[in-house]
Amino acid sequence: MMRWSMVLAASAALAVPTAIVAKQAVSPAITKAIADPARADQAKDDERRKAAEVIAFAGLKPGQTVVDLIPGAGYWTRIFTGVVGPTGHVWAVWPAASAGYAEKAKPALEARGLANVSAAVDPAILTVDKPVDLVWTVQNYHDVPNKGGGEVAIKAFNAAVFKALKPGGIYLVIDHVAAAGSGLRDTETLHRIDPAIVKKQVLAAGFVFVGESRVLADPKDDHTLKIFDPKIRGVTDQFVYKFRKPS
Repeated sequence: MMRWSMVLAASAALAVPTAIVAKQAVSPAITKAIADPARADQAKDDERRKAAEVIAFAGLKPGQTVVDLIPGAGYWTRIFTGVVGPTGHVWAVWPAASAGYAEKAKPALEARGLANVSAAVDPAILTVDKPVDLVWTVQNYHDVPNKGGGEVAIKAFNAAVFKALKPGGIYLVIDHVAAAGSGLRDTETLHRIDPAIVKKQVLAAGFVFVGESRVLADPKDDHTLKIFDPKIRGVTDQFVYKFRKPS
């Protein structure tokens, strides 16, 4: 059972240095999960999303428990189910603030009958009965401070993730890059966020920064367009940050 309770950046001089982590080997479990014929309808997006590389960077393994936080249509959930296998578990969760997005996605995911997947909409942010190995959120972090939530909402979000993880557990954040030094300025307009402020906020919640993967970096994106603009949609410059809860 899982329950969910649902300025600007410091100057670039205060940003935490970035550590680029070497490319991780893709495990047989990840390769097999991605090749599953049951997800053939998703396969066209695998290269664009760098699915194998990103999951390998996160370090997800068979037998683990992962939270796909605000999972959209369940793209990542449907890969995770194969990676963690029958001894692991996947939680696909929409907090109450995102419940509207779950109206179609949740029943569609449940209809697939994935034995190790639980889909839920809950009013809390993130409280788990049993600590998990990985909390994963993709292209959602920039929405947390919107609609007046600000830094208060971000602090609550990161604190809830921290509490939900096992000691040594991983928090993976992927989002659209905003201009350096822009802080939270573009979160509600361009749907982008400055990576430096994400790092600062997550570290302030007690996490340790493990490093960054550059597999979704795109130098052609100058960070000035809204992510839905046809010129950039689907190929934005994105950061992939990996944090760890101290043991």
